[in-house]
Amino acid sequence: MPSVRLNQHSAIEFDGTDANLLCALERHQQQVNFHCREGYCGACRCKLLSGEVRYLTEPLAFVRSGEFLPCCSIPLTDISIEVP
Repeated sequence: MPSVRLNQHSAIEFDGTDANLLCALERHQQQVNFHCREGYCGACRCKLLSGEVRYLTEPLAFVRSGEFLPCCSIPLTDISIEVP
């Protein structure tokens, strides 16, 4: 089970019961902006500081290098992210 380190402080486990990273973050009471939950709007955009994620569906929203959308991705390895 990959771990998800948030803003270089706390960490949560992604145990695979959540549909995506956004759901896992919400289950652990982490505040994340979101709107569409499907990769269209980009409101949930986060910085990927280390590790790898895989998109379940390719996002339509613009995503810069070093960023990802938790609403449509899962971690492949332990990751460290920055949530705005």
